[in-house]
Amino acid sequence: MGLLDGFRRGRAAEFDSGNAATNAIELTKRHGQVSLTKQGAATGNLRINLAWRMRSSDIGGPQRESLLRHPLKALKPPEVLGHSQSMVNVDLDLGCLYELQDGTKGVVQPLGGYFGDVNAPPYVKLTGDDRFGSGSGETIYVNLDHREAIKRLLVFVYIYDQTPAFDRTQAVVTLYPSNGPRVEIHLDERHPQARSCAVVMIENVKGEMIVRREVKFVYGFQAELDRLYGWGLQWGRGHKTKAER
Repeated sequence: MGLLDGFRRGRAAEFDSGNAATNAIELTKRHGQVSLTKQGAATGNLRINLAWRMRSSDIGGPQRESLLRHPLKALKPPEVLGHSQSMVNVDLDLGCLYELQDGTKGVVQPLGGYFGDVNAPPYVKLTGDDRFGSGSGETIYVNLDHREAIKRLLVFVYIYDQTPAFDRTQAVVTLYPSNGPRVEIHLDERHPQARSCAVVMIENVKGEMIVRREVKFVYGFQAELDRLYGWGLQWGRGHKTKAER
């Protein structure tokens, strides 16, 4: 699979006040921005999680018929069903393009084993690679105690080769700040052929940490995202090793 590519920024908007019942802010096209600084959440570790699964309507064919004939199979634990053949062919990966104030640029992602570091530059770390859309998903940590060293972070999601497109998954990226409500970005727009999506930009704007919804789909990988957002990295093709899988 090739590496992911870049995006153009969407128009910034005022942030949604969120839903008190769920203690969450959902960033949308109309309400696409939130300030972590104004919420008192620009310190500590910011946890960014990708969770996804196949839409229930896509889990069908022989397996669905098998469940009708053998209803006791429905009692199998969700983890087992989640790793059954109908789910294995979906592999979303979470990544982050980073640019530090000193000009250092790079990527944190499963492909190539670029997992980063949370206590040293780039102060961004990916915890692992989830190939099945399990409950825990994939998680990136950003150490905002070093926010003065960070210029911008572009969180993105890409689909590994030979897998269905985004319109067959229910993907959501959730940011869990150290304080205040979580921030959710749903990838629910229909782009059947898209392979990658720039999800959210986290930017240091004159000392204020701004989270801005992007949700821009592209048909290529990391190199295309790079071009759209002007990162200027060199990209090559790569494949996951057995350890990365």
